[in-house]
Amino acid sequence: MRRPNGFTLVEIMIVVAIIAVLASIAIPSFMKARANARASACINNLRLIDSAKQQYATASATCANSTVLYMSDISIYIKGVATNGTLTCRENVTYVVGSCNTNPTCSFGNTHVLAQGG
Repeated sequence: MRRPNGFTLVEIMIVVAIIAVLASIAIPSFMKARANARASACINNLRLIDSAKQQYATASATCANSTVLYMSDISIYIKGVATNGTLTCRENVTYVVGSCNTNPTCSFGNTHVLAQGG
């Protein structure tokens, strides 16, 4: 007697189970890498804002420690600022420029923080 060609239901179920196990391992790693990439992009935007604040302070020579700056003040020093004067981020956050002697902050939370000293 000859056995018919093809896969049995048990073999197909084993293959599907193996694929499910591999996916359950890979998806959390992918999501973590994605979150890390977004945080890095936001921190880079904070660096750009801080650098623009320093350039503004040097160019205007009027930036006292208590002077609060806004994105419209420093937008000419940042490449890639939208026409409405905002810097875009994938997390849909807003950036607070702050005064000349403070680091800019992100409204996303404590995960996107510019390190001391830029």
